[in-house]
Amino acid sequence: MNNNKNTYSKGKKPIVYVLNPSCRIEDLEIGSDYEGVITRVEKYGFFVSLSKSVYGLLRTRNPKEKVGNHVVVKIAEIKPHKGKMDVDLTYSKTKYGNDYDTIKVKRNVKRTRIGDLSADNMGRNVAIQGEIIQIQQTSGPTIFTLRDETGLTWAAAFNEPGVRMYPELEVDDLVEILGEISLHGGKIQIESELIEKLDEEDEEKLKEAIDKAVDEKAQPDDTSVTIEESEILQKLRPKLALAAKTIRKAIFDGRSILVRHHYDADGICAGVAVEQAVLPLLREESNDADAEWHFFKRSPSKAPFYELEDVVKDLSFALEDMERHGQKLPLLVLLDNGSTEEDVAALRHSRVYGIEAVVVDHHYPGEVEDGKSIVDNYVDVHVNPYLVGGDSQLTAGALAVELAGMINPDIRDTIRHFPAIAAVGDHAECPEVDRYLEIAAEEGYSREDLETVATCIDFESYFLRFMNGRGVINTILGLDDKKRQEELLDVLITESDKRVETQLKAALPNVETEYFDNGIQFNSLDVEKFAHKFTYPAPGKTTGYVHDKLVQEKGEDKPIMTLANGPDFAVLRATEVIKNEYNFNLNDIITKIVEEIPSAGADGGGHEVAGSLKFVEGRQEEVLNFFINEVKKLSRD
Repeated sequence: MNNNKNTYSKGKKPIVYVLNPSCRIEDLEIGSDYEGVITRVEKYGFFVSLSKSVYGLLRTRNPKEKVGNHVVVKIAEIKPHKGKMDVDLTYSKTKYGNDYDTIKVKRNVKRTRIGDLSADNMGRNVAIQGEIIQIQQTSGPTIFTLRDETGLTWAAAFNEPGVRMYPELEVDDLVEILGEISLHGGKIQIESELIEKLDEEDEEKLKEAIDKAVDEKAQPDDTSVTIEESEILQKLRPKLALAAKTIRKAIFDGRSILVRHHYDADGICAGVAVEQAVLPLLREESNDADAEWHFFKRSPSKAPFYELEDVVKDLSFALEDMERHGQKLPLLVLLDNGSTEEDVAALRHSRVYGIEAVVVDHHYPGEVEDGKSIVDNYVDVHVNPYLVGGDSQLTAGALAVELAGMINPDIRDTIRHFPAIAAVGDHAECPEVDRYLEIAAEEGYSREDLETVATCIDFESYFLRFMNGRGVINTILGLDDKKRQEELLDVLITESDKRVETQLKAALPNVETEYFDNGIQFNSLDVEKFAHKFTYPAPGKTTGYVHDKLVQEKGEDKPIMTLANGPDFAVLRATEVIKNEYNFNLNDIITKIVEEIPSAGADGGGHEVAGSLKFVEGRQEEVLNFFINEVKKLSRD
C-alpha cells in the first residue's frame, strides 16, 4: 500500500482506508484509520474484520456494539504471536460519524502475465489481468476463462456449490484476479480470492495489448498455394489468407467455430479439411480437454445453400451456449455454400446477432461488380473463383484445402488428396484439377480410386443426413487405418452400385429424348413416377446417374441436357459444352421464370449446368414448358 501519511483529504475530512478483500497484514500501516465490520464479541472486546484474512482485536467494553456493525478503527500495533501476526486496534476519532472520505486499498501484488504462470510456482499468490472469454457455472465453482496478451488460463471462484460468483461480470470484461496458483486436471488454474473490473485507463491499455497480440498470432505464417502456377488461386490468395487469419483469430479469441457445408463429396472434403486444420490448434491452445467438442462444430447442409432452417437451429444453439456456458457467439464458416442469392436470407438472419461469417464457395454468385457479389454485403470474408474471373470448376473442396493449409501448415500432407476427390465428385474439369489428380496419384489414388471414395462419401452422407459422421468419414477419406479404409470402401461401393443399378433399371426406360434444332439433346424424366422414393440415390443423384449414363453413350463433347422433375421440383444436369458454346446458365433461366411466372413461386439455383428448381405444384407444366422453350432458343456462339 502507498505510505498513508495524509490523514485528511483536500476537503479537510478525515481519510479512512477500506481494504480490498484480498489484502493481508502486510498491506496495513500503523496509525492509519480503516473501516471494518465486527465479527465476534467477547468480554474483553470485539474482533473486527478488515478483509478476508485480516482482523484485529479492539479492546473495549462498549455495550452498544454488535456483530455486523461497521466501525472505523486505527491500527495500534502489529506484533508476532505464536508464529502469526496479531493486530491490535483502537477506536478512531471518526467512529461516531460517517463524515469522512474513503480510499480503497488494493493488495500490493505485482502483475504476473499468464504466459509466465508455471506449475513450479504452485501455491504462490499472483495477480493476473485479462479479458474474460468464457464464464462457466459448474456444480461447484464458477470458472472464468481469461486471456491476456500472452495466453489463456482459468480461474475458479468458490462459494456455495452451483451458485454463480460475481454475477456482475460478463464475457469481454477486463478484470484483475488475485489468487493462488494450483493444478486442476494437470492444468494450471488460479483459485481466486478476488476478481475486480479494471479501471478505464488500465482496461484500455490491456485491451490494446491483447488485440495486438492476438492479431499478430492469428496472421498465417505460410500463405502459399499448392498450385503456384494457377492464376485463379494466386488471385484468391489474399482472400484465402484473410479467411485463414479470421479463423485462427477466432481460435485464439476463445470463440467457437461453426462450419456449415454441403453434404456431397465436395462439401464434405471442404468441411473435413478445415476440421483437420482447426482441431490441433484448439487442443494446443486450450486447457479444456474437450475443447474440440465445445469450440468446434461441423454440420452438413442438405441444400447447396445456407437455409433458414439451418440458421435458426444454429442461432438457437449458439444463444443457448452463450447463456448456459458463457461462450461467445461463434464464427460461421460456410463451405460449398454461402455465395448465392438464396443464402442471403439466412445470412441476414445471422447478421442481426452480429455473427461474423466466412464463405468459401464455388457456386455462381450472381452479378459480380468490382470483385463483389450480393452476399458480400452480409459476410466478412468471401472466397469464390467467380469474383476473380474463374468459374465453378475450381471446387470448394480444393479451395478449403488451400485454406486449411494456411490455417495450419502441419496438416497439408494429410489432406493433399482431398481436392482430387472433390473434383471427381463434382465432375470438375480444369487445369488445376489435372494437377490435383497428379498429386492424388502421388498419394496412391488412381482416378478409379477417387471415384470410389467420392461415391462412398455421397452414399454414406445420404444415411448420415444431418450428422457429421466424423469417425466414419475420416475412414473413407483415408485419414486413419488404410486397411480399414479399403474394407469400408468395398462394403459401401458394393451396396451403392447395387442401389444405383436398381434405380437405373426403373428410370432409364422412361427417359424421353428430344433433339432440338439447335443441336441440343434434351432428356426428360419424371422421377416422381419412374424412380424409387425415399431411398438412395435421391432424385438429385438419380438425375446425375441417368445423365452420366446417357452421356457415356454419346460422349462428353456433345450438347446433352437432362431434366428430371417431380410435382414441384426439377433437377438439371448438362454437359460443359452447353455452358461454353451456348452460354447457358441455369441461374439466369430461373431468374426469368421468377420474373415471367411470379405465381409459380419459383426459386433455386446451383452451378451453370447442375442445379435444381422449385415451384408450386399447380404451375409445373407452365414452368417446365417455359424452361424447355428457353433451352430451344439457345444458339451456339
